[in-house]
Amino acid sequence: MASAVLPSGSQCAAAAAAAAVAAAAAPPGLRLRLLLLLLSAAALIATGDGQNLFTKDVTVIEGEVATISCQVNKSDDSVIQLLNPNRQTIYFRDFRPLKDSRFQLLNFSSSELRVSLTNVSISDEGRYFCQLYTDPPQESYTTITVLVPPRNLMIDIQKDTAVEGEEIEVNCTAMASKPATTIRWFKGNKELKGKSEVEEWSDMYTVTSQLMLKVHKEDDGVPVICQVEHPAVTGNLQTQRYLEVQYKPQVHIQMTYPLQGLTREGDALELTCEAIGKPQPVMVTWVRVDDEMPQHAVLSGPNLFINNLNKTDNGTYRCEASNIVGKAHSDYMLYVYDTTATTEPAVHGLTQLPNSAEELDSEDLADSRAGEEGSIRAVDHAVIGGVVAVVVFAMLCLLIILGRYFARHKGTYFTHEAKGADDAADADTAIINAEGGQNNSEEKKEYFI
Repeated sequence: MASAVLPSGSQCAAAAAAAAVAAAAAPPGLRLRLLLLLLSAAALIATGDGQNLFTKDVTVIEGEVATISCQVNKSDDSVIQLLNPNRQTIYFRDFRPLKDSRFQLLNFSSSELRVSLTNVSISDEGRYFCQLYTDPPQESYTTITVLVPPRNLMIDIQKDTAVEGEEIEVNCTAMASKPATTIRWFKGNKELKGKSEVEEWSDMYTVTSQLMLKVHKEDDGVPVICQVEHPAVTGNLQTQRYLEVQYKPQVHIQMTYPLQGLTREGDALELTCEAIGKPQPVMVTWVRVDDEMPQHAVLSGPNLFINNLNKTDNGTYRCEASNIVGKAHSDYMLYVYDTTATTEPAVHGLTQLPNSAEELDSEDLADSRAGEEGSIRAVDHAVIGGVVAVVVFAMLCLLIILGRYFARHKGTYFTHEAKGADDAADADTAIINAEGGQNNSEEKKEYFI
């Protein structure tokens, strides 16, 4: 919006200029009446002291209604007129010389001229002028800005069907908008970042955004959403495509019998192999790792049945599945317990190893060994614990017996020194006998028990 004072001149000259422009565009029936009105207004034109002409800029969406208002502060009935960007008079006071019927008078008074423009198009964009015939005359302009939402929103995926781990290109195009749109990408609820390019043609903009997306099996059936943000769009304007991702099978072994998970000698074992992939695996096979399948094992599609289990059935049983994408397998480690076993093993004899057939990583191999060792340790620990208990009990018993024996014989001491002194007839004889005993060292003995 801007206002200015027209070049100074006489009131009649200004009125005559306005009359010439309006009369030239007016229909023949209104032309004479309009000239008379202009001349009478020129005679009554005010000095313009204290009056102020103003208006506001207008932003409108294509196809909707724009309202143009020329307002005057402290009006004294001066003449107001509205002109289009080509300086053609749309309204002079309450008369419409212009033939465009999309312009309609909403209000006319000494302080306002308000006009509506329906079905706005991009060609209506520009400056519209309000003029107030004072001395000197005043002029103010309003700018109409037309917003054009995207006419077409398209999303295109490089490949209709992708394979897990593959990177695909997705493009979204928003055509013929004003101003240029902003495109945002989402995979499900997660926002992704794309790369946009803008092309301008005849004041209109076409925006193309590119998204490079690496897909995984979890992305199968997830929507990729192209969402547009534009000042002419209320709410969410978006389009989407659902990803179709092919992936190799996921294999899982389920023990259906025995229900308690403890496999004893003489019992039966039934395993079911579940394989899910895209496309769905058409064949599921069972093998015994590093050994032949037991003769009494029965294979029926995804099911493995072994009747009358015994120790020779111990080992690893593998379920394998494949499709056009790749192969995968899962392992079950069987350990058959004695018929007297009542404690359920920590791993129930089951070790799941979902791996690709092409490569086993170190973590999966470690899990396999841990599963095999875990089931064996369940028995080893029990045996070792029993042996240790027996040894400890025997040592305790031995210590008790030794303690009692030493307590009973504590302090017993015998000596044969001065033997014979008690049998001497008198003291002299006793001393002689004692000294003789001392000289005979071979007869002097001590005993300790």
